[in-house]
Amino acid sequence: MKKIIVAITGMLMFSGCSNFDEINTNPNTPTQVSASLLATNIILSVAKYQGSDAKEYITENALPKYVGYANEGQLGTQYNLIAGSSFNKMTILPDIDKMLLAAQGSPAENSYKGIGHFIRAYTFYLLTMKMGDIPYSEANLGLQGNYKPKYDSQKEVFIGILAELEQARLEFSQGLAFDGDPTIFKGNPQRWRRACNAFELKVLMTLSAKESDADLKIKEKFASIVNENMLLQDDSDYFGLEYNSVNLHPLYSTNDMFTGRTILSDIVVDNLKRLNDKRLFYFGEPSAAQTASGLSQSNAAAYKGVKTSLDYGLMNANYASGQYSKINLRYQTKQNSEPRRLLTYAEQELILAEARIKGWITTSSAQLYYENGVKAALKNVMGTDAAFAHGNPIVQNDIDTYFTDEAAFATDAATQLKQIWMQRYLLNFLVDGETSYFEYRRNKYPDFNIDPSTNLNVNSPTTMPVRYLYPSSELNYNSQNLMEALNRQFGGYDEINKTMWLLSN
Repeated sequence: MKKIIVAITGMLMFSGCSNFDEINTNPNTPTQVSASLLATNIILSVAKYQGSDAKEYITENALPKYVGYANEGQLGTQYNLIAGSSFNKMTILPDIDKMLLAAQGSPAENSYKGIGHFIRAYTFYLLTMKMGDIPYSEANLGLQGNYKPKYDSQKEVFIGILAELEQARLEFSQGLAFDGDPTIFKGNPQRWRRACNAFELKVLMTLSAKESDADLKIKEKFASIVNENMLLQDDSDYFGLEYNSVNLHPLYSTNDMFTGRTILSDIVVDNLKRLNDKRLFYFGEPSAAQTASGLSQSNAAAYKGVKTSLDYGLMNANYASGQYSKINLRYQTKQNSEPRRLLTYAEQELILAEARIKGWITTSSAQLYYENGVKAALKNVMGTDAAFAHGNPIVQNDIDTYFTDEAAFATDAATQLKQIWMQRYLLNFLVDGETSYFEYRRNKYPDFNIDPSTNLNVNSPTTMPVRYLYPSSELNYNSQNLMEALNRQFGGYDEINKTMWLLSN
């Protein structure tokens, strides 16, 4: 008995002198999230499509008039109905802080700082482009007790975005390769630096209406980036994400009534025909009525798009008789029909072409930039599965001989700009509808054929809406700051036709 008591006492003494947490910690389970793991999630918050399903994907691409929709009811965005947005993208901001904390002292710390600034810039850019003034300087201060951030003016937000990108470029210039990068850059800081520069050019061109603003210094900053000569290098260089068996294209395996009844717009079809552009055969399927009449699927005349402002009932009737071209079946039958390219060499070159026409830069020529951009766009499509090109695939000779007739670079600046804008529009087909909507607001091009009799923008039936509404939740949780922003911008009224600072004269 005495031996038992001694043994028990010894056990208690041992346990009393031990760290309970240490004993109960699994050595094979990490207790802190690494910077690389956090970086993956942070990059994916922008690079990966964040919509809920294929229907949302089509909805987003109907607003810039890429597609029409013949199904159970009107698709609101096709007829210019947009509603509230969300600040949910800001939920990634605390993870950026955690990543930077975890990266402290590591060899790749500067590169992780660069990622943080780049993703912040991209996130705030999308939010302010949709709504106008937004929380920026006081965003992500919840841990400090600030649950009701003020709204910064859109100009202040853009100044902040440009500063973030400039800091990101500096960090990447001093950075080392890092882990956790799901993009094709694979943690290469110099490739990320090039992407930062390409994105800053895009942001600056977005601000073209404010090119004379002394605070923004748009032309000076644009020229400085170009002179740095650290830009995306060729058609294989892009920021985005490859689709695969883990990250499926949003339209893959969705050949249901909804996706299967999505049709090309006449803006897409008619302009591809006008340019003698073989992307037509990769974007759509031939019209059943046209092939039934004897036209080959490799004949451009077999493709017909819908006027997206057409009365819904009439559109449905025409669809039922096989009048229109549906979107190409590759979107529904291939896991990786094409990458999600958000910043590309093609777009970069087209932006440079516009800047050259505007006199922002003096390097090279607008024509060379234009042709570089179009060739890269065509080469990207040529790299997709030729089995879906309906017997008329893009070959190198098509790229080499593209610039004739309507596609030849014009001699007057006004036409040149429209050529550049059209190529940016075609470039983003079913990839980045948001950019195309933003570009339409900036340039009012291409013509979206708005019909007042079918336009769901009831307060302005002859125009497109120019902004999204603020999140309705702000009325409950941050109403004072919201109302201050509404009074400052829009006379106290949150409405989709109100002109944000970016678009004002």
